[in-house]
Amino acid sequence: MTALGDRDAASAAGGPERHVPVLLSEVLEWLDPKADNVIIDGTFGAGGYSRAILALGARVIGIDRDPDAIAAGQSIVEDAGGSLMLASGQFADLEQHARALGFEEVDGVVLDLGVSSMQLDEAERGFSFLRDGPLDMRMEQAGPSAADVVNDLPVRDLIRIIGLLGEEKRATSVAHAIDKARKEKPFSRTLELAELIERVLGRSPKKAQIHPATRTFQALRIYVNGELHQAAKALGAAERILRPGGRLVLVSFHSLEDRIVKRFFQDRTRTRGGGSRHMPEEEVPPATFELLTRKAVEATAHETGANPRARSAKLRAGRRTQAPVRELDIHAAGVPRLAEFHGLGG
Repeated sequence: MTALGDRDAASAAGGPERHVPVLLSEVLEWLDPKADNVIIDGTFGAGGYSRAILALGARVIGIDRDPDAIAAGQSIVEDAGGSLMLASGQFADLEQHARALGFEEVDGVVLDLGVSSMQLDEAERGFSFLRDGPLDMRMEQAGPSAADVVNDLPVRDLIRIIGLLGEEKRATSVAHAIDKARKEKPFSRTLELAELIERVLGRSPKKAQIHPATRTFQALRIYVNGELHQAAKALGAAERILRPGGRLVLVSFHSLEDRIVKRFFQDRTRTRGGGSRHMPEEEVPPATFELLTRKAVEATAHETGANPRARSAKLRAGRRTQAPVRELDIHAAGVPRLAEFHGLGG
């Protein structure tokens, strides 16, 4: 998996490192799968993590919302001889998928957040701002597309989406330019939108390798697929399905994802509340996780040299305690509140 932000545009559009799983050795180290363990790979993609976990003797429940990934994974299912079970759907529902397959608890969960390189590399999927294709970006290939968002949402909502989810400082300028252009002709192709954004923002000499459309495309992709909602809900689902001692490993690719993961672990590993000499210490519920990574684990120079998509990857991991499951407020965890659009905005 990868993301459209925080890296050079060429690698974001796809390149020779296609389908290479990011931070693979680190994922295996912190996930620590054993023979006969049951591991959920919530973002199956091309099966990179799943293959490595299967090779260590564990069983894998692979989940993916992209029907193309599920179809392509059937050959791995056949090779695995019953050790790999694939489920089509969202990783936010990983608990339900596991229980539907007969597992009340699992030994590990790994999530590689962001968009798959398989999707980026296919122009017809509409994720890339360097490859012309329909302005789509739907991982599940169903529901409202990026073109629907760009053509139908009020300007104020576009500003919030591009500003919050893309962290684009000039979101207002981009949104108003989109509004002016769509009145003459609705957007239908990726390069139509990318070229408009480039005309509005120009090219920064200091960031010549980063395409001006990077942040807007990231924002649209995240919004269309409800990615931050998915990530936060998946954390809660992992807490419910992991056995005591089970491990949760997450790889994120931009600050919005990593912030949610970091806040979740900070909250779930906290053992003491705030307090002062004027106020009593806050009582906190028992920690549901033990933090395994004190700071985010990043790719080595060797890996980033071979696979530019690993440059912004950050891994965080925790181990489930015996404490009871707790309710999760996804907005407190860092999911922005946005105007609703077909149920995706939150």
